Amino acid sequence: MLSIAVCDDEIIECCNMAKRIKEILEEMKVPCMIRQFGSGRELLQASESFDIVFLDIIMCNLDGMRTARLFRERAFDKILIFISSSREYVLEAYDVEAFYYLLKPIDDQKLKRVLQKAVHKIESHSQEFLIVSKERQKKKLFLDDIYYFEIKGRMIDVHGAEGIFTYYEQIGILENSLRDKGFFRCHKSYLINLKYVDAYNRQEVILDNGERILIAKRRYEEFCREILKFMRKNGGII
Repeated sequence: MLSIAVCDDEIIECCNMAKRIKEILEEMKVPCMIRQFGSGRELLQASESFDIVFLDIIMCNLDGMRTARLFRERAFDKILIFISSSREYVLEAYDVEAFYYLLKPIDDQKLKRVLQKAVHKIESHSQEFLIVSKERQKKKLFLDDIYYFEIKGRMIDVHGAEGIFTYYEQIGILENSLRDKGFFRCHKSYLINLKYVDAYNRQEVILDNGERILIAKRRYEEFCREILKFMRKNGGII
């Protein structure tokens, strides 16, 4: 179910927009939950995580652009759609990676096309991912693209389809976040994606790309149980 926020300090316009969005999504047979907010501050104080946010720009006190920048600090990967009666802020919208900029009054067909594109984007990127931080920037790492994590003290090397990405993290926090996600810590220095295991013995795991990863002697039996469970769950045969 999609979670959508509509933020506009004009209460009637906020209600009307929420109603139109719901009607269009019902027509598309996309289940949704919509919350309305009368100010940017209310939106930022909400505890929910929204898939799509419709945000008016010209609002009293905390305007839409400032709200968007604060929102991006904690949810950089969500879809943000501006609604405004002015073209003045179109270029600024790029700075906060807005998905679309809708000018009032908004035509129903245009709103439908934007919603269709937004839903398609969400569905095509619905696979699970990690959000990691490095040098005050955030990066999305899709779990399916990660071969393994290599622990080097307090730094983590992420080995994947795009090469190696290094960031700071505590291994305990990383391990907990990947619990039941198809990853296994086969050695104190390695957390591997079971999806890419091609072969193994008591000393090492051989991945599909040919890399060899050490298995700690005390972790071997548990590794065998986990790889068997993983293969059964995902249709593999050992």
